[in-house]
Amino acid sequence: MEKSPLPNDENGTVMTGGPSVAQLLQPNGDASPREGGLGEPSRDAWSSKLQYLLAQVGFSVGLGNVWRFPYLCHQNGGGAFLLLYVLLLVVVGVPLFFLELAAGQCIRQGSIGVWKHISPKLAGIGYSSCVVCFFVALYYNVIIGWSLFYLGSSFQYPLPWEDCPEANNNTVKECTDSSPTTYFWFRKALDITDSIDETGEMNTIMTICLLAAWTIVCLAMIKGIKSSGKVMYFSSLFPYVVLLCFLIRGLLLDGASEGIAYMFYPKLSIWGEVQVWRQAATQVFFALGLGFGSVIAYSSYNPPNNNCHRDALMVSTINFLTSVLASLVVFAVLGFRAKTIAMECVTRNLGLLSELTFLDTRWSPMFNISDPDSVSLEEYRAWFQHSGTNIDIQEQKNITDCSLEDEMNKGVEGTGLAFIVFTEAMTLFPASPFWSALFFLMLLNLGLSTMFGTMQGILTPLMDNFKKLARHKTMLTVCSCVVGFLIGLLFTQRCGNYFVTMFDDYSATLPLIIVVVFEAFSVSWVYGADRFLDDIEKMLKWRPPILYKYLWQYVCLLAMIGLLGASLLRMCFKRPTYTSWNQNLVSEVSLEYPGWALAVLAVLIVFATLPVPVGYVHSLLKARLSHGPQGGGEMDVEREQYTKCNTTEPDSTPGLTPLEEDEDGADGPPRNSFLQSGEENYRLLPQEAEDGEDTTGV
Repeated sequence: MEKSPLPNDENGTVMTGGPSVAQLLQPNGDASPREGGLGEPSRDAWSSKLQYLLAQVGFSVGLGNVWRFPYLCHQNGGGAFLLLYVLLLVVVGVPLFFLELAAGQCIRQGSIGVWKHISPKLAGIGYSSCVVCFFVALYYNVIIGWSLFYLGSSFQYPLPWEDCPEANNNTVKECTDSSPTTYFWFRKALDITDSIDETGEMNTIMTICLLAAWTIVCLAMIKGIKSSGKVMYFSSLFPYVVLLCFLIRGLLLDGASEGIAYMFYPKLSIWGEVQVWRQAATQVFFALGLGFGSVIAYSSYNPPNNNCHRDALMVSTINFLTSVLASLVVFAVLGFRAKTIAMECVTRNLGLLSELTFLDTRWSPMFNISDPDSVSLEEYRAWFQHSGTNIDIQEQKNITDCSLEDEMNKGVEGTGLAFIVFTEAMTLFPASPFWSALFFLMLLNLGLSTMFGTMQGILTPLMDNFKKLARHKTMLTVCSCVVGFLIGLLFTQRCGNYFVTMFDDYSATLPLIIVVVFEAFSVSWVYGADRFLDDIEKMLKWRPPILYKYLWQYVCLLAMIGLLGASLLRMCFKRPTYTSWNQNLVSEVSLEYPGWALAVLAVLIVFATLPVPVGYVHSLLKARLSHGPQGGGEMDVEREQYTKCNTTEPDSTPGLTPLEEDEDGADGPPRNSFLQSGEENYRLLPQEAEDGEDTTGV
């Protein structure tokens, strides 16, 4: 049974500048598109190049660009981390990203089909990618639910996290001992427990928000890339509009220049720490979405002449520049926040100085104590460092230094940056509800665009390899979202935030690194880097630089193995911990995961990586059982299925066109995606169905 040619979209074309369906001629010269045999559904295609690029950018640019990259830059030497990130992006990130784009476009399958095409023994890599995508989708949609909650709460004046609430005519102590934004996040939004052990009690509001998030994803994905691609026009572009608005507004704030200077000041000594290299490599890895299968899935809907090398460079550059843009916004706002807090400190201390019963002339400041607004932060700090510590201890016990650097050093990781620090800064903005709604609408769009790519990394491989699922695309999408919501209820418990941290830190990291290690090894050593470059040359009509061969074979592979080893050693020598909010102490504390949580972690990691060895063993057993004791049978099967994606050997049956031979059901080696004669004869590999599953190794 032959897989149908590339279909047209609603406007009748596939990609701007690319061939239409009518141009993708069948071998007999008939220009009309033919549906797949036995009611097989045709494959979707991007309606324009812009739509495809927005989808790739939307997937790679996500919430991590807004909160994780600025945090890592903040904690790891500022400008030094930027330089290290660029280095690893160039020598590791871009080559691996190009590898996935080229593989998906060349073979025109999801992650399962791509690695099965290279060798049936490697099909498990694709299944592992699907499992990890599902794990990520489970908790990522919870973050989208949090953004929905804050977005809805932003339409109030004053903002509900601007002031501490009152109970029985008294201000809530937990709020006054922390801050209004911290209290709102931990108590109003999450209603969080003191530890991960306190399971069972549900957070009703977050359950409703999670349901809304999955509903949005389901409606956007229900027609495949034809619907999600159109949504990308808004969800991918809107965050840039918001970031630019915030940057312009942030640069006008007092303290913004100090914050940006803090960001770019390089501390090169940080390069000597292994942890910094590990974090930079991990950020490159996750920023581009390597290993998820989503990059492959999106690329598989492209025509064969699309310049995927240029796409790899373009998307990687846009991703990096977005991270820098988001960091500029974050550091400008954090600088403003730090300057505001420091000036409040100056005002408070000047008030205490004015209450002193005496003030020795040696200690008397050169500025007017009674007019705090006229005193700059630099003047106060210069006085304090010269004279402030000489005041009698009984009198100066509440007189403190006011350091903007100390406030800037109080970095908050992950969700805390968006839902605590950034929200606190926005309460200081004029028209704070407007800026708050804009910020969380941006987070919502960033999360949704990444979520669409993650879901595509699950659905595309399944539909490509199980034709019964492809015929019921809508039902598959709805059922996947329903299952995701039901399992996602784990994260809407009062302790759900701790499970989000667990999944984010461990369920995806190690399995994805393992997947990418196998991807690089499969292409560069199993399939052969030279053969892969040959395929790309046939596809693009020009040969990529030979440098990619050595990057894939050595630099990328060794870098990923090193990252995997560093992550494993860190887990072995340091028991995994999480940060909890203790209501009695009114502070965050670091706790070790209990034994049962470590068991869950182990199960998640094993479950995500198990398809790789299982797929290898299954392929060996299948080949052995199919051919019995006949010598060389297994090698024949391997050679038969192990073909290049641009092979153009003539069909074995004389007198028949390839199309006629397929219709007659003749057996033969799987034919490949690209024919030597060019795009006019382009068609997909023929598929042979066996119990609803593709078994041709494509």
